[in-house]
Amino acid sequence: MRSYTEIAQDSDHPAPSRGVFRLYWLTAIVCCGGLLFGYDSGVIGGVLTFDSFHRSFQYTAADETRVSSFAVGVQQASALLGSLLIWPLTNRYGRRSAMALCSLIFCTGVLFELVDSHSLSVFYVGRVICGLGIGGSATVIPIYLSEMSPTDKRGRLGSCYQFTFTIGIFVSYWIDYGMQFAPANALQWQIPLAVQLIPGAMMGLGMLTLRESVRWLLSHDRQTEAWDSLTWIRSSNSPDVRAEFQQMKSSIDSDARVTADFSAKELLTPSNRHRLGLGVSLFICQQSTGATAMAYFGPQFFSLLVGNNAHLTLLLTGFFGALKVVSCLTFIVWVADRFGRRPLLILGALAMSVCMISTSLVVRSTPPATTNTTGTISHNGIITVSLIYLAIASYNLSWGPLPWPCTAELFNSRIREPGVAIGVAAQWLSNFVWSFSTPYVLAGAKWATFLIFGILDASFALFVWLVLPETRGRSLEEIDALFGDDVNKLHDELSTAPLVGAEQGAVDDEAGPGKTSESEEERA
Repeated sequence: MRSYTEIAQDSDHPAPSRGVFRLYWLTAIVCCGGLLFGYDSGVIGGVLTFDSFHRSFQYTAADETRVSSFAVGVQQASALLGSLLIWPLTNRYGRRSAMALCSLIFCTGVLFELVDSHSLSVFYVGRVICGLGIGGSATVIPIYLSEMSPTDKRGRLGSCYQFTFTIGIFVSYWIDYGMQFAPANALQWQIPLAVQLIPGAMMGLGMLTLRESVRWLLSHDRQTEAWDSLTWIRSSNSPDVRAEFQQMKSSIDSDARVTADFSAKELLTPSNRHRLGLGVSLFICQQSTGATAMAYFGPQFFSLLVGNNAHLTLLLTGFFGALKVVSCLTFIVWVADRFGRRPLLILGALAMSVCMISTSLVVRSTPPATTNTTGTISHNGIITVSLIYLAIASYNLSWGPLPWPCTAELFNSRIREPGVAIGVAAQWLSNFVWSFSTPYVLAGAKWATFLIFGILDASFALFVWLVLPETRGRSLEEIDALFGDDVNKLHDELSTAPLVGAEQGAVDDEAGPGKTSESEEERA
């Protein structure tokens, strides 16, 4: 490795404003990945309700459950595969190349989706290809954004990814709503799907304007390029930037020492099995709250509450998306840095449980008409819709964002990367299970679907109360002590773990694979 002193350093310090612009430009480009992820997640539920889509692919109402299940489920399965396949590619070829490849794959998949082939098989192929791109980009983007952001802005910029994900869902719902007024031909369903090409292409082409990750370059012994990348994004080579560069080098060297001679067998020790069990369980619980199912199949859920009326269910889904944006922003600005993980998870699960169980009881006692021809909502419909809105707000203030930093904080530096990777894989797998099964559950259980989610949410609150320690505000040494082999000591620590953490911890955001809290990144 070349000595740091051999790297050319200019004496001029370019204007800091240029560095700020470059940093936010980088954030805008990579967050197009969050936009396309969110948009793709939200658009399919509305498209599947269009009669024009049914006619183009020549299937009947009897096939709707199967088509809905496959259209969403196969993409989630391929996203899981994409999140696993991208690791060796990004480690070998870099973050930029991996994100550009994901963009190309995603856009290719969209083109398959747009073909009016009258064959669902072709459409499913497009969904699979899109899933590979989404799974890969959702893994790499948070890593790249974290590696290129200065420490004091990492949390805020990391939150942008989740926020654009939520914006993508919101936009997709309202485009679906608007397209219901368009002529009922193939363009009615093709246009909402084609809009995905905009953020997909912007992310891919935008990679041409960015530099490779500084940390990735340093880890591959390319110091000169790493220095050029850092001075480009900071638009400065001041002493502070040089000190930051030295700190990055030290961090890379330290990580290499910590993970040297790592063996997968270490994951099987009692303490590490305990950590893995908690991390995997958190993500399974997150996907089983009912919020993910409603995000994919919003119109289908609302039809249980207000009857089958495409205009009304798509409108309610649009407001559902707007509420997700508001609650996500509320979490980022006012909640993330003020409360511990445990109280938010417990209260969020209990709130969702009450809302879901109450909804099931109301729907069971006064089921809506099968078809709503008036476009109005009954009093009971208003009550149940309000309960669902309250449930999704509770999710976005708790179970939506918190499993990511919680999981990252459970693992020490030696096993953090494989530990988080296993947790993320569990997230994608459980996402697939629910996205594939939800249409069948809705068709069979109907009102009891909400009861199922309500009971699950109550059990998740109990799970957090009994076994999940508070990690926010704890040092790595304190967290290691929690998972020691001394069972009595572990029990004492869990029973006295604080419900509200110190001000030291901070949550980046909700939703995106591979994310950690800002304080965790600094400690790593």
